[in-house]
Amino acid sequence: MAQSILVVDDDPHIREIICFALAKAGYETLIAGDGAAALELFAASPTGLIVLDIGLPEMDGLEVCRQLRKTSEVPILFLSARDEEIDRVLGLEIGGDDYVVKPFSPRELVARVNAILKRSRPKPLPVGVGRFSHGGLELDAPGHVTLFANVLVELTAIEFAILKTLLARPSQVLTREQILDAAYPGACQVADRTIDSHIRNIRAKLAEAGCAHAVETVHGVGFKLGPCEKAT
Repeated sequence: MAQSILVVDDDPHIREIICFALAKAGYETLIAGDGAAALELFAASPTGLIVLDIGLPEMDGLEVCRQLRKTSEVPILFLSARDEEIDRVLGLEIGGDDYVVKPFSPRELVARVNAILKRSRPKPLPVGVGRFSHGGLELDAPGHVTLFANVLVELTAIEFAILKTLLARPSQVLTREQILDAAYPGACQVADRTIDSHIRNIRAKLAEAGCAHAVETVHGVGFKLGPCEKAT
């Protein structure tokens, strides 16, 4: 059965280009021309991924993402008409998985979609493999579950991949390039600042669960797992 994708853009021509490219790649598509319609359509027919334009009228794509993240972890690929860092960083911080800047190559967009869905797809693992613990933090890769002090921490697919990479090497400092390779296998044109945004999200979500010093910055090198202690 073909994976379905919701395409949200107020420009019919762009929607047509995206849907044609996705159809050639074997995906089924649903379309919405504004944020309210997108939320209504997704509630009625959840899809495996959403291609979401930031510059929508009335309710922009960032607000659509905020609303979706209240109830769903569906992967979101943002489209932005402006190559501005603030748009990209904010989109990732509120729960987006990746972004493509207009004008874009349909082939690149499909490659990004494939990469996101590949990361999101559960991977079979041998019994006992893929379970990590450090301090009060526990991560179960087969079940895609993260706990701190038995409190469930909801992470996006990319955040989960980054945290798993750090947990697999708890005493090692990882460069941004190493983290990019682990979280975005085969992806191209992913900025280093993308990782910084996801790290901020991971820290904030773990802090909300009571975890102090989850991820440490090693200036000039990269990041390493912190002690993951319970905040006092």
